[in-house]
Amino acid sequence: MNSSDKQFEQRARARYQEATLGIDAVTAGRLRAARRTALQAATADTSPSHRVRVLLPVGALAAMALAALMTWQPAPQPAQTDNNAQVTATEQQDNEYLPPGAEKADPGLYQNLDFYSWLAANQGDQAKH
Repeated sequence: MNSSDKQFEQRARARYQEATLGIDAVTAGRLRAARRTALQAATADTSPSHRVRVLLPVGALAAMALAALMTWQPAPQPAQTDNNAQVTATEQQDNEYLPPGAEKADPGLYQNLDFYSWLAANQGDQAKH
């Protein structure tokens, strides 16, 4: 502590003692009783038994919440079913662009496969121009 802190403390003590001299006995008794009650309440709240009484239910609730989260299985989400529907729709669209199977196709299509290959290559080149 430096000297200014010590001087402040001495002045505060002097003022406190002056103020206590002017208080009547009934008020002083009530102030002492209130001080004792406040000190007892403060020491009771910080006791280990109070902490145990508070932390025990909190810990039990946390353990129950953890157990519930570990055992709970969420229901299938609608986003997953929508995703499956989109995949099925995409597959159906892709099937429209595929040539029919060999048993359903016209045999004449298979006679000129080189022509169709050349045609596909040239259509891609024309799209670039």
